[in-house]
Amino acid sequence: MKRIFNIFMSFFCLALTAAGQTLTENGQTPDTPDKPVKVAVVLSGGGAKGMAHIGVLKVLERAGIPIDIITGTSMGSIIGGMYACGHHAHELDSVVRAQDWSFVLSDREDLRHQSLHEREKQNTYAYSSGLSFGKKRNSEGGGFILGKNIASLFDAYTAPYNDSIDFNTLPIPFACVATDVVDYSEKVYHSGVLSRAMRASMSIPAAFAPVRKDSMVLVDGGLVNNFPADVAKEMGATYIIGVSVQSELKKASELNSTSSILLQVIDHNCKRKLEENLKITDLLIQVNTKGYSSASFSANAVDTLIRRGEEAAMQHWDEIVALRDKLGITAKDTTSFTISHTPPLTKTRYQIRELEFQNMTKSDESYIRKKYRLHVGDSIDMERADIIATAIRQDTYYRSASFRFQHNPNEASAKVSFIAGPRSGKQLNIGVRFDNEEAVALQANAELPIYTKIPMDMEVTMRLGKRMMARADWSLHPMSFFRPTLSYIFRYNDIDFYDYGDKAYSMNYNQHTMKLTLFNFNVRNFNISIGANWDYYDYHSMLIDRLPEHIADGTTEDKGLVSYEGKVWYDSEDDWYFPTRGARFWAKYAYHTDNFITLDGKVGIREYGGMWRMTFPLSPNFSIQPMLYGRLVFTDNVPFVISNVMGGEWHGHYFEQQLPFPGVGNLQLAWDKMLACQLQAQYKPTSNHVILMRFGAGQDAQELKDILKKQTMLGGSLSYYFKTIGGPMGGSIGYSNLTKKFYYYINLGYVF
Repeated sequence: MKRIFNIFMSFFCLALTAAGQTLTENGQTPDTPDKPVKVAVVLSGGGAKGMAHIGVLKVLERAGIPIDIITGTSMGSIIGGMYACGHHAHELDSVVRAQDWSFVLSDREDLRHQSLHEREKQNTYAYSSGLSFGKKRNSEGGGFILGKNIASLFDAYTAPYNDSIDFNTLPIPFACVATDVVDYSEKVYHSGVLSRAMRASMSIPAAFAPVRKDSMVLVDGGLVNNFPADVAKEMGATYIIGVSVQSELKKASELNSTSSILLQVIDHNCKRKLEENLKITDLLIQVNTKGYSSASFSANAVDTLIRRGEEAAMQHWDEIVALRDKLGITAKDTTSFTISHTPPLTKTRYQIRELEFQNMTKSDESYIRKKYRLHVGDSIDMERADIIATAIRQDTYYRSASFRFQHNPNEASAKVSFIAGPRSGKQLNIGVRFDNEEAVALQANAELPIYTKIPMDMEVTMRLGKRMMARADWSLHPMSFFRPTLSYIFRYNDIDFYDYGDKAYSMNYNQHTMKLTLFNFNVRNFNISIGANWDYYDYHSMLIDRLPEHIADGTTEDKGLVSYEGKVWYDSEDDWYFPTRGARFWAKYAYHTDNFITLDGKVGIREYGGMWRMTFPLSPNFSIQPMLYGRLVFTDNVPFVISNVMGGEWHGHYFEQQLPFPGVGNLQLAWDKMLACQLQAQYKPTSNHVILMRFGAGQDAQELKDILKKQTMLGGSLSYYFKTIGGPMGGSIGYSNLTKKFYYYINLGYVF
């Protein structure tokens, strides 16, 4: 015990001595006159509040202060690690403003890299979870978010330093802190894979899965050392500039929610070692982050926090200038101040010197090599590498996948590694929604990958509500972009149809469908499918009003149809429901028969359908979206269930052939030929609030030659939606000259 006390007192005396050091006019310490001054910057943790570090770094660059050492914890490790790689403060400013933080801080796949099928699924289900059976445990568990997207961001902006390296060899020597929760000890990273060290340092317990290394389980370093000035001192710092974004502890009246109490516990932990580290800090820049929390990642919050960082640093401008003068740097020298190395942009292409796949089976590796035509000597950039990592997760069913470029900064070639995590296993997706037409609906989807040499999978989907559905899909992935699928679908529909605003029919029936999609070509935003269907309609009952024309139309009998169809689908929109840029287009042709060739002894039904819309941003918050769409059916007698149907907010919501129309809330029957256009104005006062105004016009007729002879259908609607993790929440009001009635519609959740 006495020995421990003596060691402690020795370190304490050394700390006091270091804290009392001053600079001479030559920028040296008086006790070591021949030793040059090393300026260290220490960046604290604080979640989103750490964006203020960028503002402070801007001021230090403006003053011309050379940074010799940088240390950080949590968000401080993220900003510090990227800065140590050579990214200037203004570049970091651009990087953090360009991010969609709701995406980065999630495990959702990048829309740009997903197939259209996967995008649709991601915007249908509010909750996803792995299914495990027996005693097998997920080695990546321990947090609500695995952190796939933030890991990809770190990999991109720490290039070319993606190999396991000594952090002292970076353009600026760097270290960061994590907490090993096995024994609650401090882990200081001086070497290793830089992006992984940053990821460990910011792993907020329970929110993010910990980083596991050897026998350690590593989480946010702020729990043991949120302001690592002592680490900078150990690295040889003689002058320490510290930046703290730590908020004041909350009062009892402010602790009125689960999140506020949890954050208070974390803030208390972050006070550990703080007083000792403040004593050895020569210049402390305390940023005012009042009004913002660790989760304040909105664009306005990021902008304000960076500005507050600049303002806090400028309050110490005289002290910063005094340091510059003592370092012997003149004002004119600061205009040419640069960091010693700026890494290449993430879109820089490299020649593949060596190609490596880690933790993947030989068959999966072979599949990815063939699909993306990967060969040594080819060129690759980080965007393409990210697409391949996404395919490893989606096509070969690994829970996570990342990539790494290993090369020297001045080399044009690189060793490219793709690292897969554990197998994703079975996946359960659940969606819940409410609208005033169907009340509550629940839909569940199970993904069942089959690990074979040629990847394949099974999907089972069940929907409960007014419209019930059961579906099974078997898909094969034999080659690049090719996914033939065999499906069985059972539907029970209980639907009301309206005519000129009044209820005309109420129908319930079963529909059995066998669907074989032989050709299913997928490449990012583009899909072409060609196949055949067998549909059998089993009518239970049909209630009809007393109008003679409706009674004549209401005769139905059980019927089977064999159909051939082809569809082209393109979608580059940046949001599934409320895009601000991009285009969406689809076109479909179908031929319906009852004996593979004809229908009732005559030519079969020919169906042509399509939709095209473009979104034009006129300002960051306002955009317009014109849309053209329609459906033409050619036959003498159209079966009721494939007649044209219009109304509602969404294409194909209740029926595959459903065409939306502003101002028409309920399903309206339309003539066999229908063409329409719509203009939508979209205003987003914030990232999650959306206001829509829609105006539409349409024509329908029994014969195409008469389509312009009937009265034009006109309608409009006003909508408000709030975007949540459970889908869009909001509603619409509208009016049309077809129904001559106002309607309202409420939608809560993703649409299915």
